[in-house]
Amino acid sequence: MQLLQILTPLLVSAVLATAAPLVQAETKADDTLLEMQQAFKRGDRKKLEQLLPAARGHVLEPWAAYWELRLRLAEASPSEIQSFMQRYAGSYQEDRMRNDWLLLLGQRRDWAQFAEQHPSYRMSDDREVRCYALLIDDIKGSAPAAAAEDVKRNWYALRDNDDGCTHAASQLYANKKLSALDVWRKARFAVDANRPRVVRNAVEIVAPDAVAQVKELMDAPTKYLTGRATARGQVRQELVTLALVKLASGDPDNAAAQLDSKWSVHLSPEERNWVWGVIGKQLAQKLSSDANGHFAKITRDADLNDDLLGWKVRAALRAGQWKVVRKAIDAMSEEGRQDSTWVYWKARSLLAGKPSEAERAEARQLLEGIASTRGFYEQLATEELGQRITMPPAPAPLTAEEKAAARANPGLNRGLYAIFMGLRTEGVREWNYATNLHIPGGMPDRELLAAADFACAREVWDRCINTSERTRSLIETSQRFPTPFRNAVVERANGIGLDPAYVYGLIRQESRFIMDARSHVGASGLMQVMPATARWTAKKIGMNNFTAEQINDRDTNIAIGTAYLKLALDDFAGSMPMAAAAYNAGPGRPRSWRNGPVLDAAIWAENVPFGETRDYVKKVLANTTNYAAMLTGQPQSLKSRLGTIGPRDAAAPEVNKDLP
Repeated sequence: MQLLQILTPLLVSAVLATAAPLVQAETKADDTLLEMQQAFKRGDRKKLEQLLPAARGHVLEPWAAYWELRLRLAEASPSEIQSFMQRYAGSYQEDRMRNDWLLLLGQRRDWAQFAEQHPSYRMSDDREVRCYALLIDDIKGSAPAAAAEDVKRNWYALRDNDDGCTHAASQLYANKKLSALDVWRKARFAVDANRPRVVRNAVEIVAPDAVAQVKELMDAPTKYLTGRATARGQVRQELVTLALVKLASGDPDNAAAQLDSKWSVHLSPEERNWVWGVIGKQLAQKLSSDANGHFAKITRDADLNDDLLGWKVRAALRAGQWKVVRKAIDAMSEEGRQDSTWVYWKARSLLAGKPSEAERAEARQLLEGIASTRGFYEQLATEELGQRITMPPAPAPLTAEEKAAARANPGLNRGLYAIFMGLRTEGVREWNYATNLHIPGGMPDRELLAAADFACAREVWDRCINTSERTRSLIETSQRFPTPFRNAVVERANGIGLDPAYVYGLIRQESRFIMDARSHVGASGLMQVMPATARWTAKKIGMNNFTAEQINDRDTNIAIGTAYLKLALDDFAGSMPMAAAAYNAGPGRPRSWRNGPVLDAAIWAENVPFGETRDYVKKVLANTTNYAAMLTGQPQSLKSRLGTIGPRDAAAPEVNKDLP
């Protein structure tokens, strides 16, 4: 670990002035910072206070000071907080502390001090802070025309309980700037996400006398519905709607029966359409053909939100209902319609059947608007236009001055230093702040390329990739798709009959080439292998005396990860999408997901019920296509890697039921 290489020139000169003794002192101070991080996580204020003096002068002193003050922020005086922000002006920690303070001021309803501090808040990425600010503008009479919609959008996006947007929504509802339906829809989202506190908070805004019924309908929706004969009045109708939404999440068939046999006549058209949308979504996630029948009962697609409409599109794609696909996408919000997923499928729907010249022209315009190498649907759009996937031309090389500016950036240096000394979370936050948030809109493209180059040169591959991916008009392929450990990966992949591009595409998605990466479920290393899977695979390939500790060894991880991927690929008759799904979600799930009609693999992938796995499969295959273009220097096809997916051929060899 060569920490001196990542320090700013000023810090480097200070280190060189005293040579080894200061390096040893810095190492000792590193240990102090690591100890302080653990104390912060434990909420140990006394320990942080004791250790803070030893962190003074360290390159990561701003973190030490932040942790110490953050734990006692509620008792700190405004002057002390201001002093902290002045001492660390321009840093991530200054803006992070201001973010924390703004939230506290909002909770205290200290609007005057909030209004004083908010203009200096640079990150501007906290939804609660945004809602507080919009509320203050409304109180002052200076709110923009779209303030209520802005509050609603931020409120809907928050899944968990919050004060800022909930309070702002409450005030705007009281001022008749948000409707009762706006608030009830928040409650519906929260029921669907199983967030009882959020449901209660929303219901309390619009119907405080009905809050007591929330627990009943959340705990036992069938019992709640059985105990009511009618649902006259908006509040009663909405509570029945919430109960039906809750019932649909666990038993969509029962919810459909309840709606058909009893409740449909008691609800408004909008409420009925929403419940049918939720029932359709739940059945679509089960890949049930019944989903389309329930979606067909919706009389107005515009009554649904983009999530429900997305599932209506997916179910229609499985059934080949292209007119339904087009109609549902057209009903999405402007933001939803601009998503490359729905741009692509709208274009495909226009080209289905016997398209007119006008439909062909519209489809071509849609495809041209997204075609590129950037992602799954961007690549498919490129191929629909008759082109193959090739690497875009490299931008002009970075100048010595551009590289030097990145290497002198204090935030980038602190970020790398933190990552190297074991404070990865803090380092990533510092780095992302410097590249994305320190100035409005983030760094311009050339500065992003220089920052990515800095990370690449230090082999911090995740920051290299993520930073380079943020460029808008320039694409540096070598940064976005690096090939670390090339000899080991290519040799191992070729040796067992795997496409090296597929292996690289998967590693890039799994770990971003972080050697010691560890997931929340316990997967480890470059290829994110689970301990049980590693033991099974090691035994399968004859790797004797394997121990769990070996999984973080680079070559061992690659050997086991590629071996498992090859076994999964063979188990799914060479289907890259299904093998990728098996790698992410286990082989049992894609075995069941393949049942039903034979589908274009892009439709199959879009219908994967798990959002994480759906995203994973698409990204691995898009990565693979880009890596293949780069490694071979030849134009590539994503479509050729997709093929079709359907039930297992009865004549095919039996699946490997032991595959974990």
